[in-house]
Amino acid sequence: MFKYLCFLLLFSISGYASNRPNIIFFLTDDQRYDFLGCSGHPVVKTPHLDKLASEGTRFENTIVTTATCWISRVSILTGLHLRTHRFTGGTVQKKFSQTSYPAILKNNGYQTAYIGKTHFKLEKGEQQKMFDYFKRISRGPYFKKMPDGSLRHESELCGDEAIKYIRKAKGKPFFISVNFNATHAEDKDKKDHFPYPKAVASLYEGQKIPLPKLNDPSIYANNPDFLKNSMHQARFKWRWDTPEKYQHNMRNYLRMASGVDHVIGRVLSELKSQNLHNNTIIIYSADNGYYAGDRGFAGKWTHYEESLRVPLIIHDPRLGKKKESVRQEIALNIDIPATILDYAGCKIPPIYQGLSLKEIVEGQIPAKWRKDTLYEFFATIPSIPNVVAIRGERYVYARYTDHDFEFLHDLEKDPDQLVNYAKNPEYKDILENLRNQLETVSSSYGEKFTRSVSRKIRKNKK
Repeated sequence: MFKYLCFLLLFSISGYASNRPNIIFFLTDDQRYDFLGCSGHPVVKTPHLDKLASEGTRFENTIVTTATCWISRVSILTGLHLRTHRFTGGTVQKKFSQTSYPAILKNNGYQTAYIGKTHFKLEKGEQQKMFDYFKRISRGPYFKKMPDGSLRHESELCGDEAIKYIRKAKGKPFFISVNFNATHAEDKDKKDHFPYPKAVASLYEGQKIPLPKLNDPSIYANNPDFLKNSMHQARFKWRWDTPEKYQHNMRNYLRMASGVDHVIGRVLSELKSQNLHNNTIIIYSADNGYYAGDRGFAGKWTHYEESLRVPLIIHDPRLGKKKESVRQEIALNIDIPATILDYAGCKIPPIYQGLSLKEIVEGQIPAKWRKDTLYEFFATIPSIPNVVAIRGERYVYARYTDHDFEFLHDLEKDPDQLVNYAKNPEYKDILENLRNQLETVSSSYGEKFTRSVSRKIRKNKK
């Protein structure tokens, strides 16, 4: 009888494991929400992502809680706002790595792999608790020398490693986190900022790329001096300030985006060859937006939509080939870990500040969903102004803490955020309500951040 019960227990465990989906999460760098074919970009070719979107769900209103790669990636790892995880570089606190979604997946029977770019360190022993396989592929240079002396692009190497892991993952469901450095610029190279894989070298050759929508010099001029004189303008002069630079660099930037799409196509093909494509959920997003010359800016970091909004596609093949679903709900980068755990059938830790998007993907509209979110950026670099903001469905309120300057935008009247309504008397009550909301919401996530606090945290970690 005891042997029979053990057999039933083992059968139920193995049956449960075999029915759970595999999950692959692709994360790019410096890619804005509208730099995909499926989101309406007039030039870029991303056929594999377009197909995933056409059969899945695309979230048009996905916001990052901090628009810079090193903080956003830790926010995704931990499911927490910057104010809570307080990562400003260095090592992720053990208490947060222990509740990270990879650690929970591994504890619940998933094979877990991390491939590509890292912007964080883990305390001793934590990596083994979170990942069965960890392959760091450094940020630069993009082309890595292979044993035979040839050069291979970072994006291609990420794909190679993902394919190798898929081939050897047997018996249990797997999760793979594929972390591209693309489409981030090679900042040390002031001529060819965007090295692209050879597979996409012929794309966009001789094609004239449209100028940014917000290209009028008056848009740049309308900003306060602390934004006009920030790193945004310095890097704009590196990449976008002449027609020749813009065309050269934008073609290469788009090639990098298409290079990522090409790699994803290779991974999807491998899933199909292994007969895993019908039980593997694909999630695609970016760690922050990108100005790409809009507003006379380069980089990200600020409160504008170009900085905050990123692509997010979720494809669940078990739902069948359905017509593309485009959702307008405010989704966050910190929703991704809760969503992954939900798909895996794991309990979402109460500490998480994001929400699962699984019900929305399945067509069930939650009775209550967020109407706004906290956004913040705090750095030690003086040329990047620090900001804390509320981004709502209609209004965006931002306070630049080092300069005592406020922005108030009405996205319904002014979706391009060309007008600052902060001093408009008609918006007096709205402004005051948002000021109060910002104080309440930000304090609920943790202790107040300042530039000096950020410096102190970084100093203590050295």
